[in-house]
Amino acid sequence: MSQAKKGLDGVSIGDSRLSLVNGTEGKLIYSGYKIEDLAAHALYEEVVYLLWEGKLPNATELEQLRAAIAENAGIPDEVLTLLKTFPKDANAMAVLRTAVSALAFYDPDSENYSLDALRRKAVRLTGQVTTISAAWMRIREGKEPLAPRKDLNLSANFVYMITGAEPAATAVDAINAYMVLLTEHGMNASTFASRVTVSTGSDMHSAIVSAIGTLKGPAHGGANTEAMLQFMEIGEVENVDRWFNDNIKNGNRRIMGIGHRVYKALDPRAAVLRERSEALAKASGNMKWFLIADNLAKLARADQYFIERNLYPNVDYFSAIALYTLDIDVDMFTPLFAMSRMAGWTAHIIEQVESNRLIRPSVDYVGPLGLAWKPLEERE
Repeated sequence: MSQAKKGLDGVSIGDSRLSLVNGTEGKLIYSGYKIEDLAAHALYEEVVYLLWEGKLPNATELEQLRAAIAENAGIPDEVLTLLKTFPKDANAMAVLRTAVSALAFYDPDSENYSLDALRRKAVRLTGQVTTISAAWMRIREGKEPLAPRKDLNLSANFVYMITGAEPAATAVDAINAYMVLLTEHGMNASTFASRVTVSTGSDMHSAIVSAIGTLKGPAHGGANTEAMLQFMEIGEVENVDRWFNDNIKNGNRRIMGIGHRVYKALDPRAAVLRERSEALAKASGNMKWFLIADNLAKLARADQYFIERNLYPNVDYFSAIALYTLDIDVDMFTPLFAMSRMAGWTAHIIEQVESNRLIRPSVDYVGPLGLAWKPLEERE
């Protein structure tokens, strides 16, 4: 009988200084700092610096990084032209995946594998993925994309590039908190994919494309889109009980955004995002979507099935409400996840290269043995 760990459950591939995920206690630590403190106080660029450099920046270091990301966030005209050729109903993650792959053609360090080149590419990609996401939102609406401003931080630039207006503080703060909360999360599927790719000696753009393709799946980053579609299916607060009974108690469906492969306690990111989404809902004057999500979560937490299996809302659950309240299209939720995770992906890629060994797990063969070859005419 094979002793393999299906899905690599509990298998460590090495050491990392980037984040600690404690699923039993519901804790998430970025390089020593609690996620709750970072979400409350940090700019996204501060967290980027923390992951890349191993410490929080001082004021000068923070401004230098902010300016470097803003300065390098533009995308080549050729990539903009390419975006305009895509079908307007194309999957947004497929668009992002293809555009990032095309960026490699125009990056002067594309095939440079030195650590200095990796850091330069990390700066560029962190800004460029945000610009691509904002550009695609405008292009498919028939609008011209906007270039990033050099005076703004990344969250403010994103809001500016999608609206064309001076970014509102409430929207910027919400996007910033979301990006901080999703920056890094241990050896998740997309991060693992990026490290596998770069462990072969491949380039950073290829590793990021691998990560984006992995994040695209509904069992990973796509879950926030599925969660919002579920809330939209419920439609009204008064429908929550009936929907739960018809689809969860008496059906074979699961609640998207509840349950996590690692967390057997409340996902600490979900707790922060619940507060943010409630505040945004109150500020917008539309509490409906928050109340649908919150009431559904409370029903689940009171149900024996969810209690016995330690199933709690995860980061996707309330992030869907926060993003929808900000008028972000549902299919753009996962590209925003990718925007946020860029710092984590690139930090892991650099960490992998610094002490690289090809990631090549084994597999236990359970097929037949000793079969005799038969000519084609003798086979049944």
